[in-house]
Amino acid sequence: MTTTTVTTSPDPSVVGQTVTFTATVAPVSPGAGTPTGTVTFLATDGVTTVSLTGTLSGGTVSVSTNGLVTAGTYAVTATYAGDGNFIGSVGATTQTVTQAATTTSVTTSPDPSVSGESVTLTATVAPVSPGAGTPTGTVTFVVAGGPTLTATLSGGTASVSTSAIPIGTHTVTATYSGDANYTASSGTDTQTVVQASTTTTVTSAPDPSVFGQPVVFTANVAVDAPGAGSPTGTVTFVIDGGGGGTLTGTVVAGIATVTTSTLDVGTHNVTATYNGDADFASSVGTDTQTVNQASTLTTATSFPDPSTSGQTVGFIAFVSAVAPGSGVPTGTVNFTITDGVTTVNLTGTLNGSGVATVSSALVTPGSYLVTANYTGDSNFGASTGTDTQTVVGL
Repeated sequence: MTTTTVTTSPDPSVVGQTVTFTATVAPVSPGAGTPTGTVTFLATDGVTTVSLTGTLSGGTVSVSTNGLVTAGTYAVTATYAGDGNFIGSVGATTQTVTQAATTTSVTTSPDPSVSGESVTLTATVAPVSPGAGTPTGTVTFVVAGGPTLTATLSGGTASVSTSAIPIGTHTVTATYSGDANYTASSGTDTQTVVQASTTTTVTSAPDPSVFGQPVVFTANVAVDAPGAGSPTGTVTFVIDGGGGGTLTGTVVAGIATVTTSTLDVGTHNVTATYNGDADFASSVGTDTQTVNQASTLTTATSFPDPSTSGQTVGFIAFVSAVAPGSGVPTGTVNFTITDGVTTVNLTGTLNGSGVATVSSALVTPGSYLVTANYTGDSNFGASTGTDTQTVVGL
C-alpha cells in the first residue's frame, strides 16, 4: 500500500500566477522501497479545471500551471496510479486563488485638441505580476470640468470618444471597476483643449447698390476643421470711404449682419473682423462694395398758370431720388422757357428739400414749354422734367 500527500506553492496565489503542485508517494509500513509510475493532479473550483500528469522520481513529482484563471478555492487531488510493486493512492489539499491586482493607464488623442474636436480616451488595464490574464468589466472616464463616460473592456482596453471637453487643461481619470478575478484600479492623464481657428468671409447685398440704398453686410464665421461648434461674440465691420465707418454685429449661428444706407458713390473696402470668444480664435475677411449714383425724378410746374402778359411767374422744379435710392439731391436746375420765338434761360439752386425756384415775367402771349434740367451731383444722376405755361394778353 501507499500514501500520497500533495502540497501547493504559493498558497494563496493570484489569478494567472504559476502554482506548483507536489506529490510525495510513500509505502505504508511494513512495506518499503520507492514507488515509481505517474501521478495525475486535478484542480477545480467548479468553474476552472486543470489536469496535469507527472512521473515520480525518488518518490516525488512536481508539476506547475498558470491555468488557475478564476478566483476561488480549488480542490486539488493527486492520484498515484501505482506500479508493479505498489498500489495506487490519492492525496488531497486545497489551493486558494485570489483576485489579481491591476494597473490602469489612460491616454488621450489627439492632445492637444481644439474646441469641438473629437478626442479619444483609451484605458489599458493589465494585471500586476505575478498575476496574469485579461481583465474584463468596465472603465469609467471622468474628465474634470467635462463629461463622464463609460466603456467596456475588450482585450484589456476600453475607448470612448467625446467632443464635449471645454477649453483648458483637464485631468482625465480612468477607473477600472474590477471583476471577479481582478481588483479595481485607476489611472490619470491630462488633456489640453485650445481655441479652434476660424475663417471669416464677408459679402454685401445688393452689390452694386445706389446712393441711399440700404446695403446689408454679412460675415460668415466658420470653424476650421478639425474644430467644430458655433462661434459666438461679435464681428466688427470697417467700411472705408465717405459715409462708411465702423459697425458691430452679433454672431448668431455663425453669422453676423449690419446694414447701412449712408455710403457715398464709389468703391468701398470692407473689413470684417471676428473678435473671437472663449472657444474660437479671431479671424478677418474682406470684400468691396460699389455704390453708383441714384437715379432722380424731376418734375416742373409754374404759378400762376395761366398768367397775363408781363406778370411775374414762378417756375419750380422738384427733384427726388428714385427708389431704391434715397436722400435729397443737391446742385442746380437749368430752366428753359420758350414759345418757339422767345426763350428765357434761368438757373436755380436746390434747397434742402430738393426744390429749386426761379421767376420771370413773360411778355408775349402764347403757350410756353418749360423744361427743367437737373444737372446732377456726385451722388445723384441728372434728370429732366417739363411743364407748359400759358400767357394771355391784357
